Amino acid sequence: MSRLLALFPLNLVVFPGEKLNLHIFEPRYRQLVRDCLSEGITFGIPPYRNEAVSMLGTEMQLIGVEKSYDSGELDIRTRAIGVFRIEEFYRQAPGKLYAGGLIEEVADDNTADVLLQARITAHVERLYDVLGLRKLMQELPADYRVYDVAHHLGLSTEQEFQLLEAETETERQELVLEHLEHILPVLLETERLKERVRLNGHFKNLTPPNF
Repeated sequence: MSRLLALFPLNLVVFPGEKLNLHIFEPRYRQLVRDCLSEGITFGIPPYRNEAVSMLGTEMQLIGVEKSYDSGELDIRTRAIGVFRIEEFYRQAPGKLYAGGLIEEVADDNTADVLLQARITAHVERLYDVLGLRKLMQELPADYRVYDVAHHLGLSTEQEFQLLEAETETERQELVLEHLEHILPVLLETERLKERVRLNGHFKNLTPPNF
């Protein structure tokens, strides 16, 4: 079922379940926040890519206003609740300053592949060890989703958008696994190179070969 949704295009990808803090300064989006507060509406963040608004985005719920400035600017807290596809885009929603769109919600299959999950977990643990981010791994629940780690894997914006396009958790797992298996060897070799550079010039206690 199609419905009208307020839109707030931004140069980023937001994943369902993610919490996002925003500083609001433009009059059109200050109006959007007021409408969220007074009417209880949600809004969408479609990524702005390649000089255009993407036809896929994430629906956001306003959690609260953290700070209001004398200038009218606002600091707000939001939470992502789902993915949608834009059927028709309006540069201005009817009677509003901000954009809007006729959207349809995108169904999501959250069922994970257990074997893929185990392989991803092993790779992520190794990645976080190298990067000194072990605490992030400790904070993850055992049944974490790809969305929960996606922003901490060194993905490009285009790769993050591919994850948003994927309609099943298994497809997202395959994309992330392919990325990790590509970058981990490069990262580990870089760490080995850094260690060799650090040791260069030190006195070395080496055992000669016995021949």
